[in-house]
Amino acid sequence: MKYLIFFSLGCLLYLLIIFLPGGFYIVNQNERAVVTVFGRAKRIKKKNGEEEKVDLALREEEKERYNYPLLQVIQPGGPYYHWPGEKIHKVSVATIISNMAYDPESPKVNRNNTILEAVTKDQLNIELSGQIRYRVSEKNLYAYLFGVKQPLAHIMGYFVSVLRERIANFEGKSIEAEIDGQNELLQEAASISINDLRKNLRDINEHMDSECQMSEARYGMVLEASLITGIDPPAEVESALAAINTAHNQVSSDISLAQATADQTIVQSKRAVEIETLKAQSETVGLELLAQELEQLKKSGGNEALDAYVKNSKLDLLDLTKTIYKTE
Repeated sequence: MKYLIFFSLGCLLYLLIIFLPGGFYIVNQNERAVVTVFGRAKRIKKKNGEEEKVDLALREEEKERYNYPLLQVIQPGGPYYHWPGEKIHKVSVATIISNMAYDPESPKVNRNNTILEAVTKDQLNIELSGQIRYRVSEKNLYAYLFGVKQPLAHIMGYFVSVLRERIANFEGKSIEAEIDGQNELLQEAASISINDLRKNLRDINEHMDSECQMSEARYGMVLEASLITGIDPPAEVESALAAINTAHNQVSSDISLAQATADQTIVQSKRAVEIETLKAQSETVGLELLAQELEQLKKSGGNEALDAYVKNSKLDLLDLTKTIYKTE
């Protein structure tokens, strides 16, 4: 009996020495932790992703599929302790900036994860470069830890598929024009060139940010922003594209110069018309005043005064006369 007691105490002491020190852990500032008990994560009862509003971007048919439970998240601090049978899953929630061509499963693809290729609507292969900023969602750690096997590969594949779909179906904006006195919405040319994509980089980036909002509810990762910095054609069409751009710029310059010349001519013509109109008005005013004076003179002095005025006016005209012709 005595030996059994000593054996039990020895086993207990051995277990304490082995398991007690190894049960303590610390969660760093940029980490969050989740505890599983024999493989099942500790959850918050009567709560799921719907209450936390992480599925607002999902379609109605997707909300049931991606309805993940809300887990008990251990915040930074410690030391904490976990018992045998419990496992700690630590996750970094720091924001990460990565090349948009990065593939965690295949480091050799996309030109060693540096350039992403896509096809435009007019069947032109282009090369895309840029960055993507993402982080793990603290509100939906279940999807990140247990929803998919490799969440980063899923999120990068999702981003690339959305981007390529946007490039392949990109169309110009509707513009308003006046035709026969009526305002009509006209669609830009269906053939979208690389210049159109470059001019609309901001719209493409905003579209990507909007479309990727559902990644948090699907994969437990938040795509905070995407920045496409470069859109380049293949090397074999670079020279042709440069020639097209040069010709386009020359035509635009000629049109602008012609428009400026026409505007200047119109302004000068309007000014000349205004000057001649003012001259005619001034002469008209003088004649009207003269008629009023003659009428007043006739009333005050009669026809004799009017005849004397006409005679004096003729004398003034004679002073200005250089040649007189006498007719019989």
